Amino acid sequence: MLGLLVIGSITKAQANPRYAGIVVDLEHGEVLYSENADEARYPASLTKMMTMYLTFEALERGDLRLDQALPVSAQAAAMPASKLWLSAGSTISVDTAMRALAVRSANDVAVVVAEALGGSEQRFAHIMTEKARELGMSRTTFRNASGLPDDQQVTTARDMLTLSVRVIQDFPQYYHYFGLQEFTHRGTRHTSHNRLVRDYPGADGLKTGFIRASGFNVATTAVHNGRRMVAVVMGGFTAASRDTHMASLLDRSFERAALRDHQTWIANTSFSQEYMGFGGSQQPISPPPEPPSRPMMAHIDTSAPVTAAAVEAQWSQTMAPTPSPQGDPLLALIEQERGFASAGAAPASGGGNWGIQVGAFSQAYQAEQLAQQAAQRLPSDVGGQVAIDTLEGRSTVFRARVVALDEARARQACQSLQAQGMDCMVVNASL
Repeated sequence: MLGLLVIGSITKAQANPRYAGIVVDLEHGEVLYSENADEARYPASLTKMMTMYLTFEALERGDLRLDQALPVSAQAAAMPASKLWLSAGSTISVDTAMRALAVRSANDVAVVVAEALGGSEQRFAHIMTEKARELGMSRTTFRNASGLPDDQQVTTARDMLTLSVRVIQDFPQYYHYFGLQEFTHRGTRHTSHNRLVRDYPGADGLKTGFIRASGFNVATTAVHNGRRMVAVVMGGFTAASRDTHMASLLDRSFERAALRDHQTWIANTSFSQEYMGFGGSQQPISPPPEPPSRPMMAHIDTSAPVTAAAVEAQWSQTMAPTPSPQGDPLLALIEQERGFASAGAAPASGGGNWGIQVGAFSQAYQAEQLAQQAAQRLPSDVGGQVAIDTLEGRSTVFRARVVALDEARARQACQSLQAQGMDCMVVNASL
């Protein structure tokens, strides 16, 4: 079952001593997920976000130009990989340097920039730390510009999220560098380590990082329907598992935040009571207003051969209360998955992890009734199973779904229902 899969992933995170994570809804600053967010961690190449931030400041002051050539010292050329393999005595433009830091995470380029701005990498590291304090990153200390191993170079997931937000807010004219997937330098094409930007819907930038002491880190931001989430995950066991976990956190956070947008949901969605500000003072900002609590009004086609009494009776026999998972409020609100297949239904051939959602209710039998009607209206070749998804919060919400579809069939099903005047959205039922 989905619930067991999700809870298992959190158990692994809790068992990983390097793990930390945080997700914030940038619109209101609400912290939607936080695990070890204030514990000391090694930033690895997330460090380069600060190196780039200070470069953007220098560009705005007029101290640098994008076409300006920066000299490559012997110390810079000697840096270990990842690198651009610059030769001592050569030069690199500021624009290419920013591309190399964002895409290639080039350590030699980080030192080139540090020496250009600070005179030496050691001096630049002091400037980085001073800027961190100015931005409100109180638990971060930098000792180098690249993120290569140094026991005294430490940060927190919350501080890295603060830096991510300030990059987005302070330098929108340069933020595009963090979304680049490739660049070419002297005839060689370099591709990005950041697969989330390529693969996660709405993701448009920021940075990955790895050293052995840190595990696999990533700072990510994505926009769905005009709402931007910013998130940091640190200490992943592999790049793939880190990316999968980040995608799951973002999916669940967007879904939770969407509850507030629809005044027809019965749910008190302000569960975290934690808000971050990003103006340097770190003062909390005002929480969003709660929508009025009232049930979703859905049109029920009484001609369909589904009765409320029959469905309610069926639910009373088959559905038991679901305990909330401990230690993760986002899971408690979003991920209490309770599948309910209609009587005698078998998994659809060619089923998948996608589905459609047609409504949400305060009573399980109401959700089941609408889900059954949606299933009856679908073309026979679509397949799928009726399922009710339970959201446990201060009030319980039951979502009406048809699941066990692949993505193409889910989109086909939604288009069919919308053509019949029925509201519908495509969902990834595995998240």
